[in-house]
Amino acid sequence: MDKVTCIAYLLYKSSKNQDIREKAILLLNGDLSIRDLKKDASIQTHVIIAESLLKKNQIDKDQVQHFAEQFMYLEV
Repeated sequence: MDKVTCIAYLLYKSSKNQDIREKAILLLNGDLSIRDLKKDASIQTHVIIAESLLKKNQIDKDQVQHFAEQFMYLEV
């Protein structure tokens, strides 16, 4: 899994806040960047924590794949 997909998954799972979950899905689909999220004070801390968890490799790749399959939009 790539870094952006993993961070999107971690953001989605880290909060019950609907705004954060929506931004995680936008990140997954390429509508937002990690840089954009870091500029948003309301989610900046969550992004930094997600990056830290990813660096520590504390992530279940199967769960990330399931998240991507569920929320990634495909354009045909």
